[in-house]
Amino acid sequence: MRNRSHRSRAVLAIAVAALLGVAGCDATGDNSPAPRGTTAKALPSPKPTPTWDRSPESVAAVGDSITRGFDACTVLSDCPEVSWATGSDAQVNSLAVRLLGKAGAATHSWNYAVTGARMADLPGQMAQAATRKPELVTVMAGANDACRSSASAMTSVADFRAEFEDAMDTLRSALPKTQVYVSSVPDLKRLWSQGRTNQLGKQVWKLGICPSMLGNPDALDAAATLRRGKVQDRVEAYNKVLEDVCAQDRRCRFDGGAVFDYRFGTDQLSHWDWFHPSKDGQAHLAEIAYRTVTARRPVT
Repeated sequence: MRNRSHRSRAVLAIAVAALLGVAGCDATGDNSPAPRGTTAKALPSPKPTPTWDRSPESVAAVGDSITRGFDACTVLSDCPEVSWATGSDAQVNSLAVRLLGKAGAATHSWNYAVTGARMADLPGQMAQAATRKPELVTVMAGANDACRSSASAMTSVADFRAEFEDAMDTLRSALPKTQVYVSSVPDLKRLWSQGRTNQLGKQVWKLGICPSMLGNPDALDAAATLRRGKVQDRVEAYNKVLEDVCAQDRRCRFDGGAVFDYRFGTDQLSHWDWFHPSKDGQAHLAEIAYRTVTARRPVT
């Protein structure tokens, strides 16, 4: 009886051991599922690559006289070394210098802006910029579309939109991943109100600087007020176009109207024409651009 009891216990122990061995295989075997009721430890998923790079390694600029530093150094002359976008002047501390350092800006930034350029000229400038394969392109254009011989000669909003879309398409066909910083058009009416206090500036204005806004600068009658109001409305419409078109491109950032909203004073205006930015004004434009480009999120 005792031997039978020993044999029974031995058989039971062997069976339990075999069962535990099978269960152990199910739990740890390479080809077996985890036991029901347990949770498999998931591997961490890789972080997505951010769409916007806050530290691009090359910069190309397109646009008009502001980006060329016009009238910032000498009268009626370009001065690209003080350009807010790509200049080398230490007082300005341009966007390129802030991003790349002085040596990097000297070799990896290019200025294709042209004094007098309008939005219709931007596709050609974009094509030139694309040959350098920059990681960032800066855009400041539109003031000359409003600064025409008269308010009626201003570029229509529809044409302005089509031309800016053409410029973006030109860049994208060559460089799908290049980032774009778009500046708003400055408040031309404020520039008139600041500059009209200077007699020298008003004499320079007579040479043909922005007649639609600056013509007959001391006139405050209804016709002059209406004319300036039309120019101002058109600038605001242009800025809405820049914002809308940029918003359709995931690698484009608009400044949120920061340049338009900036309250240029006489210290920020050229002491040659009292309309274009001075070195100090260029420095403030560089600061706005740098803040927008390096922000964690787009400006809204």
